[in-house]
Amino acid sequence: MTRSTISSPLDDPPGELRHEPLFDETLTLLRAVRDHDFDTLAELCDDDFGIVDIAPDGNAVPIRTRAEWEAWFRHLFESLDAMGAATDSRINRYDVMVADELAYSVVEFRQTLTVGDVVAWFDCVSTIVWKRTAAGWREARWHCSVIESDVPAELQPSA
Repeated sequence: MTRSTISSPLDDPPGELRHEPLFDETLTLLRAVRDHDFDTLAELCDDDFGIVDIAPDGNAVPIRTRAEWEAWFRHLFESLDAMGAATDSRINRYDVMVADELAYSVVEFRQTLTVGDVVAWFDCVSTIVWKRTAAGWREARWHCSVIESDVPAELQPSA
């Protein structure tokens, strides 16, 4: 996928958040999704507790195993590429608590899905459980909920 030259909110995140613990890792997760970068996303994610993610139509998708995780993201990225879709996110709020071996963060963000001139948006809140490994912090659980959305008719799934 070729990225547009338009600046992404993920490339210029809120300055007051840049020094928060695990914020760089959170940016890496969101950027990997934006860029359809499976390898970077896979490197940062363990699936100890699975994930609950959002589908392009805004529905929740529970994923419980690593094989399901890999299949979900490969299919998602292939589908978005086939649609000529671009995604992006703007972080609106970030809270984090860190202990020795585990941490969690709560991220409120607006994710956009753009196909041609049509843009859908999803206001989301995600809870991320992080675990410390020899290779650094890894995501052990992601749970994302859509709080509000606007999906134009052109992007809604056909019945």
